Amino acid sequence: MISFDEAVELVRSVAQPLGTETILLGDAARRALARPVVAQIDSPRTDVSAMDGYAVRNADLAGFPVSLQVVGESFAGAGWSGTVAPGTCARIFTGAPVPAGANRVVIQENIRRDGDLAIIDEPPGAARHVRWRGSDFTSGEELVPAGRLLDARTLVTAAAADLAEIQVYRQPRTHILSTGDELAEPGTARERPDAVPESVSLGIAALAEQWGSRCVGRTRLRDDLAAMQGVAERIVEEVDVVVVTGGASVGEKDFAKAMFEPLGLEPIFSKVAMKPGKPVWLGRARGKLVIGLPGNPSSALVTGRLFLAALLAGLTGRAIEQALGWRKALLASNLDPCGSRETFHRARLVAGKAEILRFQDSSAQKALAQADLLVRQLAHSAGLEAGTEVDILDF
Repeated sequence: MISFDEAVELVRSVAQPLGTETILLGDAARRALARPVVAQIDSPRTDVSAMDGYAVRNADLAGFPVSLQVVGESFAGAGWSGTVAPGTCARIFTGAPVPAGANRVVIQENIRRDGDLAIIDEPPGAARHVRWRGSDFTSGEELVPAGRLLDARTLVTAAAADLAEIQVYRQPRTHILSTGDELAEPGTARERPDAVPESVSLGIAALAEQWGSRCVGRTRLRDDLAAMQGVAERIVEEVDVVVVTGGASVGEKDFAKAMFEPLGLEPIFSKVAMKPGKPVWLGRARGKLVIGLPGNPSSALVTGRLFLAALLAGLTGRAIEQALGWRKALLASNLDPCGSRETFHRARLVAGKAEILRFQDSSAQKALAQADLLVRQLAHSAGLEAGTEVDILDF
């Protein structure tokens, strides 16, 4: 059995990008950049108005009141091509190009209109209300670094850079195999007295999608080794990562690893000194990564969040620290001493403090809906008092 930190380093060693591809920007949400976003144009492309008002020459505002002849109108996408000469101004709207000769905008609330005259009765203040050319960014400037996950904000930036296509890391294809005779499709378990709703694969699929994978399938397997081996052989040809839940202990029907042995399963690690999740394992079969998670729901989600998320981050070209972004918080209550296995407590953030959930059983499912944090407690550590600073991870 290895330590959690040793397991993380082994994940790092195999979590290498799968290659790159160029896709349409509209398809790039939640994909990781393989090349930086570099601006193709200035933004703004010319001096533009930040407000609705009148474009004027600042030199014409030496005394008040002042009357300026309105000689044109400038709209966003349809700028006025004339020049603002001394004693004149142009009506202008937000986002419209500032005409030649003008160097400030007086907002319409500070203007009194009398026919073709714009009358300014008093000083309009120091603000120019102009967005100067290139004040946001300039052509050739790097706007978003490689490795960044494209989200709502960075997609706006990439589009503003005038990019139609973008180079991203290839998205890992993941298939989830759930093992166990007791498992039943949610909504049907009530039909069998010994059935349990198969809940884990849904959560792991969502987690995989969250961390950049494309989940291409979820398959529920009965504890029939020959049948399981047939499914495993087919699946490894179709995907980059296989996730197996359950069947990793030492029972007579624990076939999670055995089903991959005919495919030349090469162990990377097996069992980690952690609680929950000791049975977690990682290996390769025919060059494809296979990660085994415990069958108990809380154990599966905790190990999935710690190891699967880190693995997928690396495969999509990101540092695994993006998945394991530990930070500090204060405990809301006392924490008992830790045993020989490092423990990851399910918790929630309350008033800025980490509140440990009462029910920490590895089979817990209700608590998963309540938890939004993992609290890390090192092996053999003493009890911790409320107010102690601890490491937390978004769950």
